[in-house]
Amino acid sequence: MDNLWAPWRMAFIDPKDPPPPGCIFCTQPAARDDRKYHILHRGEHCFMMLNLYPYSNGHLMIAPYQHTGALDLLSAETLADMMAQAQWALRALKLAMKPDGFNMGINMGKVAGAGFAEHVHYHVVPRWNGDTNFMPVIGDVKVMPEHLDIVYEHLLQALAETKS
Repeated sequence: MDNLWAPWRMAFIDPKDPPPPGCIFCTQPAARDDRKYHILHRGEHCFMMLNLYPYSNGHLMIAPYQHTGALDLLSAETLADMMAQAQWALRALKLAMKPDGFNMGINMGKVAGAGFAEHVHYHVVPRWNGDTNFMPVIGDVKVMPEHLDIVYEHLLQALAETKS
């Protein structure tokens, strides 16, 4: 039998410490430690960061600096920045990771699945043919084949190469 090691996931599966107070989309950019929080880009109205608990490698989020849970309360400029960053993220992900497709969208409200319902954010999730297997069904475990720090470095480089 082969062993599958993903020890960094234990913090998510069985957290020893409670999550820090506050909204991650407010506290993490304010900390000005982009590498620690995997913030890939800071725009005028929004920023781009990797999801700490990704659905697949390269799963990133684009969030406005404005703390609101409602998309309809964002300005046209903020929405334009969010979509421009989403387009840029697609170009970078295609270059760095060569996915076969993407899931993209917003979960607005707890009932819709939003983990941070008080701060709207846009998900970009790369997908590959055959990227789902028996592990989530049988073992209730999602396997991430590449460490988040390595994905961060790859995407920083791809964002630099695709900047328009």
